[in-house]
Amino acid sequence: MKADETLEPVSVVVCARDAHEQLTELIPALLSQDYPDFEVVVVNDCSDDETGAYLEDLERKESRIKPVQLRQHLNFFNGKKFPLSMGIKSASHDLLVFTDPDCRPTSNQWLRSVVGCYDDDTELVIGYTPYLRTKGLLNLLIRFDSVQQALMYLSAALAGKPYMGIGKNLSYRQRLFFRQKGFTSHYTMEAGDDDLFVSQAATRKNTRVHIDADNTVICTAPTTFGLWIYRQTRRYTTIKMHRNGTRAFAALHYWSQFLFYGSLIALYLLPPAFTLGLEIPYPTYYFPILAFLFLLRYVTQLIIYRGASRRLGEHGLLPSLILWDFLFAIFTPLLRISGRLGKS
Repeated sequence: MKADETLEPVSVVVCARDAHEQLTELIPALLSQDYPDFEVVVVNDCSDDETGAYLEDLERKESRIKPVQLRQHLNFFNGKKFPLSMGIKSASHDLLVFTDPDCRPTSNQWLRSVVGCYDDDTELVIGYTPYLRTKGLLNLLIRFDSVQQALMYLSAALAGKPYMGIGKNLSYRQRLFFRQKGFTSHYTMEAGDDDLFVSQAATRKNTRVHIDADNTVICTAPTTFGLWIYRQTRRYTTIKMHRNGTRAFAALHYWSQFLFYGSLIALYLLPPAFTLGLEIPYPTYYFPILAFLFLLRYVTQLIIYRGASRRLGEHGLLPSLILWDFLFAIFTPLLRISGRLGKS
């Protein structure tokens, strides 16, 4: 990691609405970061709980806390794009790091690790945020989806074609935000404060990837299937705003996943086309070929997911890999269609 004298000042930006309890855990963890010069900008987005009073009291005690109190909702900015813009404009430093109230740094070296990705050309750093591991199938489902998504957007960024990031562990320069005119190109959409901004601002030259399982942030997963479905559908509303190449890349993965299982089931249930309706038995090698194709794909996935899970600090997902891969082959096309038809 970089020496203290080479580390530039950082503004950590957090948007919060009715998140008093979460902030009482997050902010002490942020203030305990081993970093020489940083501030924590917390935007209180019209909260009805004790968030505002907590931040005002904290500001009197801690000079590194900078609250931004918003008292009125603005209809022309949906989601958290307006409060996030206010936090960015209020930041004292050019180097910005973003996270959410439901996240916690896994160590006091998180800021150092993120800033360590910057060089003279870097303006944007994309990170990975694992979900807290708990009991239950829903948690496994959500964590598998998170790894599946990360494999795509982090691999694309490493290949020099970045197209999205997750706002729970994201960093970019304030001047990049102003140069891109913030979120104005998609301000009418509720979602997209992270992935659409990265899509329009990230390039091969200015983007780096932050993968550090020991020094990252971890967040709590949705506790109900309905909430997870809502977040998934909301995420897919931004698809139409991405570049054509990005949409094709994502669609190719998910539709190939769907077509693989669809074709495999069809070939298993339907007689081979060359029998032409005659009562000719299956060739003895027919089912072994199907089994070989399935195992070839599964073993390839197992190798890829095993390596990725280790790098990302994820554990316990591989035993149920076949189940989750099959379920997402069915659900993802439906969610993508629902998102594209839903409200922006």
